Amino acid sequence: MEEILNQISVNLQNGKAKAVAELVQQALDEGVAPASILDDGLLAGMSIIGTKFKNNEVFVPEVLVAARAMKKGAEVLQPVLTAAGIKAKGTAVIGTVQGDLHDIGKNLVKMMMEGHGIEMIDLGVDVSPERFVEAVKEHNASIICCSALLTTTMVEMKNVVDLVKNSGLGDKVKVMVGGAPVTQAFCDQIGADCYTPDAASAAEAAMQYIA
Repeated sequence: MEEILNQISVNLQNGKAKAVAELVQQALDEGVAPASILDDGLLAGMSIIGTKFKNNEVFVPEVLVAARAMKKGAEVLQPVLTAAGIKAKGTAVIGTVQGDLHDIGKNLVKMMMEGHGIEMIDLGVDVSPERFVEAVKEHNASIICCSALLTTTMVEMKNVVDLVKNSGLGDKVKVMVGGAPVTQAFCDQIGADCYTPDAASAAEAAMQYIA
């Protein structure tokens, strides 16, 4: 059993999507528990990629192909997990703030968080504060992830933080901010809960909030 889970992890890290999907099916056929395939196969492999990305041992293209392989494996596993009543570890809403159309950073954070077993509600780009709050209520999310690449749009993050507090969600929802111009000082200034400098750190911080 350990051998096949290790194979899933290694193939995922190498971006071999077809092999990952086949190995997940093989593991299911051999009676390996779905939760174990998810945690010790798929998520374990993505976690290693996340650490390597953080340490500059792999770069964006490797993360993208690993995430694609993870997705293929998850597609095979999802119906079985749902039938077994196994839910995501938590839910987060993610989007690029109003007026900003950049999404590469946002997509990386989304992949890293999905790689930790978090359900991600992706609102896309140019997202208004109201839309963030609506999505939190709609999906019962506990985290909002705001991305911005421009100094002119990052001020929108304060509007999201303020609306969350004014909507009475301040105790329930953590607001995480990130993007090229964003700093810890800016995060503190606007009253957001968390700033991280990269996608892997964002996923680790989100897991702490969910735990």
